[in-house]
Amino acid sequence: MEVKNRMVVSAMGVNLAEPGGICGERIISFHERQAQGGVGLIVLGVTGVAWPHGGNMPRQVAISDDRFIAGLKSLTSRVQQHGTKIAAQLHHAGLVAAQDAKEGRPLWVPSFPKPSQASNLASGMLETELMAFHDPDAPPPQLHVMTQENIDLLVEHFADAAGRAQQAGFDAIEIHGGHGYIISEFISPAMNNRQDKYGGSLENRARLLTEILSAIRQRVGSNFPIWCKLDSIEYGKEDGITLDDAKVTAQLAEQAGANAITVSSYHDPNRGALHSESNIPHVPNRMVTNAAAIKHVVSVPVIASGRIEPESAEQHIREGNYDFLGMGRKILADPDLPNKITSGVPDQIRPCVYCYCCVSQIYVLKPVKCAVNPETAFENTSRELITTDRPRHIAVIGGGPGGMEAARRLSIRGFRVSLFESGKRLGGTLQFASIAYKPNERLMDWLRLQIKNSDVEVNLNTTATVETITRLNVEEVIVATGAARNMPTGILGSDRDFVLSGEEMRALVLAEQHPELKRKTSLFTRLMVLAGSLTGATGFPGLIRQATRAWLPLGQKITIIGNELVGLELAEFLAERGRKVTVIDNAGRAGKGLYLVRRLRMLEELDDLGVVVINKADEISINDQAVTYISKKGEHSSIDADHVIVAKGATGNTSLAEAFKDAGIKTHVIGDCDGVSYIEGAMEAAAELTATL
Repeated sequence: MEVKNRMVVSAMGVNLAEPGGICGERIISFHERQAQGGVGLIVLGVTGVAWPHGGNMPRQVAISDDRFIAGLKSLTSRVQQHGTKIAAQLHHAGLVAAQDAKEGRPLWVPSFPKPSQASNLASGMLETELMAFHDPDAPPPQLHVMTQENIDLLVEHFADAAGRAQQAGFDAIEIHGGHGYIISEFISPAMNNRQDKYGGSLENRARLLTEILSAIRQRVGSNFPIWCKLDSIEYGKEDGITLDDAKVTAQLAEQAGANAITVSSYHDPNRGALHSESNIPHVPNRMVTNAAAIKHVVSVPVIASGRIEPESAEQHIREGNYDFLGMGRKILADPDLPNKITSGVPDQIRPCVYCYCCVSQIYVLKPVKCAVNPETAFENTSRELITTDRPRHIAVIGGGPGGMEAARRLSIRGFRVSLFESGKRLGGTLQFASIAYKPNERLMDWLRLQIKNSDVEVNLNTTATVETITRLNVEEVIVATGAARNMPTGILGSDRDFVLSGEEMRALVLAEQHPELKRKTSLFTRLMVLAGSLTGATGFPGLIRQATRAWLPLGQKITIIGNELVGLELAEFLAERGRKVTVIDNAGRAGKGLYLVRRLRMLEELDDLGVVVINKADEISINDQAVTYISKKGEHSSIDADHVIVAKGATGNTSLAEAFKDAGIKTHVIGDCDGVSYIEGAMEAAAELTATL
């Protein structure tokens, strides 16, 4: 099989099929959009060979019966008309077949699993997520250790599915042999303790994979490309798959007829942080070393993935470490990434910010979506950018992510757009979010570049008023000024000098990042004086020097009141800079506003940094250099604090919008000023609104 470039859409379970496993317009449009973006190969994720048996999501694509061929054929033809090849990833979930558990079918396993270590997964979930994870009406899960008859049937299911894939016009087949699904359960010594020919030695544990490969090869013939995805390691499992195991398994797969190897990895699912360590890693180039090791022991092509930037892939492919770049999250963020690379404009690629919005949706059984690209999974809806048939002058108030996205979209649609920002830079609260979480900076830079390259008229250092808008003859206004972030009421002692609101903390950090603001910021001057009392420095120059050495003019012991996204990101930011941080709130669980998979990682990272997170605290009060509270056990407790930061109290603020409406101007409100919804909410609201104008 020949592809037009070495860029591959990695297989992803996106939960976009129709009820009943049929490929409908939504998932067809989703993948056709990727093909239009110029990618060489798309792998259709988790295509159920025995569906509904072995299914792991409610809207999974099925290939277990001939009735599914028509929908699959529509998908392949729509993709192939753009010069892109498409493969079906054949899949059975085994122990983690969530649909089997929910619907009362036994879960097929190679053997009864060993007792798991203590899990911290549930502790990182919000109540709503726990409810989605656990169905109280579902029967208790039943495990069924597979017999020889079951194994033979499963091999037949895979072979039959491969025949259907060929009939449906797929160019190739990928066998899912990783990620804790049935084949990897047989391969993993941590999951397989069988005593027959499918257990014990690695050759035996890989026997199910090689039998499936052989059966598929016999079914589809010698010239049809088939390959398999393998775990190169199982993170956090002492007796799990090792890289040495994976190299041998890859060789066995090649001997059994695999024409390529997709290198991936898995983890101990009981540990929250590891859910962003393996196949959707937070660490850049996480699996490159493993892909290179496998590449050097096989003679077939290797597909690598795992937060690899295109420029890095270019180098590794040139050096022979692997052959194809697999991308999932990056393509969700910008399906035009391949075209932008081949056209020589990589700076135009909309960046993924690795927030895990996409995969966290799947964890709670919802369709995939992207925080930075509101068109992802909505390709067949009205969010697309259609030229307006009634161009007019529209003002956008607020230069944060929602305002910039709205202005950008309106300009593309043919409207005349005036963008007003009261500060000296575009970015809004994204400027602060970029300091606390670096990947956000790439999104901010991309949005700024899109505005710069557009016809949007930008007015910085300008406060938009009714008079301003009236004078410009603007026909409609979009208000995207963000939330009001004032000190919340009800916290005793919040007026003390060593207490900062979230807004003040943002101003301080921005002043540190932009030194030209320091001497112009009264807040900074006030904090310098506070720093003097902590460091012993005297005189303003001395305070400046001391504060510079400390990076921030804050004491060593900091208590943050507020355990949502802002509070936790700020805690991580300060702890990494040597502060002893405690986060406290009356909320029952920490991390609201963070997507599940990222939250699971952050909570463990905060623990590693020594950050103490106290939930369910009552009667929080700020006293002299201390915060007091009543614990969930009813005990009176106290935390020493040099500074207290109140990172809560953000509320919607529609006062400006109301003023425009009262003046008779047609007005719309998006983003945090209409209720705090963070980056994803602002971008989505901008797309929804601008598509309707």
